[in-house]
Amino acid sequence: MTRAQESSAPPSAGAVPWPTVSIVMVGMFMAILDSFIVVVAGPAIQADLGASDGALQWVLASYQLSYAVFMITGGRLADLHGRRRVFVAGTGLFTVASIACALAPDPGVLILARTVQGLGAALMVPQVFAVITLVVSQEGRHRVFGVLGVVIGMATISGQLVGGLLIGADLFGSGWRSVFWVNVPIGLVTILLSFRLVPESRLESARRLDVPGVVSLSTALFLLTFPLIQGREAGWPWWAWVCLAASVVAFAVFVAIERAVGRRGGDPLLTLSLFQQRSFSLGIVLVLAVYALLSSYYLALSIAMQEGLGMSALGAGLVYTPAAATFFVFSMVAGRIVPKYGRRVLEVGAIVLAAGYLTTAVVLLAGPELTPQLVIPTLMVQSVGGGLLITPLLNTVLGRIVPETVGMASGALSTAQQVGGAVGVAIIGAVFFRSFDAADGSRVEMAGFAFAMSSLGTFVIAGIAAVLVFSLPRTRG
Repeated sequence: MTRAQESSAPPSAGAVPWPTVSIVMVGMFMAILDSFIVVVAGPAIQADLGASDGALQWVLASYQLSYAVFMITGGRLADLHGRRRVFVAGTGLFTVASIACALAPDPGVLILARTVQGLGAALMVPQVFAVITLVVSQEGRHRVFGVLGVVIGMATISGQLVGGLLIGADLFGSGWRSVFWVNVPIGLVTILLSFRLVPESRLESARRLDVPGVVSLSTALFLLTFPLIQGREAGWPWWAWVCLAASVVAFAVFVAIERAVGRRGGDPLLTLSLFQQRSFSLGIVLVLAVYALLSSYYLALSIAMQEGLGMSALGAGLVYTPAAATFFVFSMVAGRIVPKYGRRVLEVGAIVLAAGYLTTAVVLLAGPELTPQLVIPTLMVQSVGGGLLITPLLNTVLGRIVPETVGMASGALSTAQQVGGAVGVAIIGAVFFRSFDAADGSRVEMAGFAFAMSSLGTFVIAGIAAVLVFSLPRTRG
C-alpha cells in the first residue's frame, strides 16, 4: 500500500473496478454539463425571471468563477481529509444548490445558488482524477481515461441538447427549472453509492492546508477570470485591464509563497516542480486551448441558432445531435487505438478539429445562408477531431504523475478547463458580437457572418492546440 492510500487496496494489474470508477465519473459529468446546459436555457430564464442581460451573464458566469477559483483547493482538501469524504461533500453541496437554483424566485437568488453550485463542483471534480489514479493500475488506466474522455466530451457537447430536450419537454410545467431539478435524483444516488463503492484515501504525508497559498491563488484566479467573464458585457472598462494586470502580480506572489513553503519543508498547495515535467506543463496549456475553443464555439452556435434563426431551445439543442453521436463513436475509436499509436491519434484529431472549424468559416463566407443543414456536416467533422483529441488528452497529461501529487495535479488540470472556457468566451464572444453588430442585412445574414468569423477565430485557437499536440513527448499507451 502506498503512502497516498489509507484504506484502499493496491490495484490489481489490468483490473478496473468499474463500479467505483463509474460513480466518480457521474460527478464529473454533472459538473461539466452544468457549465453548458444553462446556455440553452438562458432566454427562458431571462423571460421568466425578468433578468437583465448583465444578470443573465452572471447566471452563467458565477458557476464558472467559483468552480475555477476553488478547484485546486478542493484537490488539496481531499489530500488532507479524504477523497471520498470531500467528493461526497461536494456532491451534496452541488445537489442542494441545484434545488436552490430550481426554486429561485429572482435572478439574485439564482446567481447566489449557482455560485454555491460551482463550489460543490470544485470539491467533486479533482477527486475523479485522484480516485482513478489510485484504484486503477497503470495497465488499465488508459482504458479508464479513454472512457473519462468520452464522459467529459459528451458532457461538453450534449449540454445544449440535454437542456433543449428538458425545456422542450416542460416536465410538470417546470420549464427551464428542469435543467436543475435533473441533478437532484442523480446527486442523491451518487452520494449513496459512493459510501458503498468508493474507498477512502488521503495523502498521509499531508499535514495541513496551505492557507496563504489558498488565499493568494484564489485571489489570482479571481482577478484573472472575473474580467474575462464580465469584461465584454461591461464594454472592457479600465477596471477589467487593472484586474488582469493585478492577476499577474498575484500569481507571482503565489509562486513566491509556494517556494517559501517548500523550502521550509511544509505542504505547498501546488508543487511547482510539476511544471518542470514537459508533458504536464504543455498539457496544461493544451487543455486551456481546447476548452477555450469548445466553450466559446458552442455558445456562439447556440446564440446564432436561437437569436439569429429564431429557433427554440429544443430546436437549437437538436442541431447538436449528429455531432454528439459522431463524437461518441470516435471517442470510442480513440480509446482503442491510442495504446498502439500513442500521440499520433492526438495529432490527427487536432488537425481534423482545426479543419472542421476552417471548413465552417469557408462555407458560410462563400455565400450560403446560415441553416442547420449547412452547419451540421461541419459540426460532425469537428466532432471526429474532438473525439480523437479530447478522449486521450487526460491520460497524456496525467499519465506520468505520481500518486503523491495527483490531487493537486488534477485540480490544476480542472482549473485549466474552466479558465480556458472563460478565456475562450471572452475572445470568441467579442468576435461574434462585434461581427454581428457590424454585419448588414437580415438577422439570419448577420448571425451567419458572425458565426463564420467565430469559426475563423476558433480555427486559430485550434491551430495553437495542434502545435502544442505536436510538441508533447512522443509516447505509446
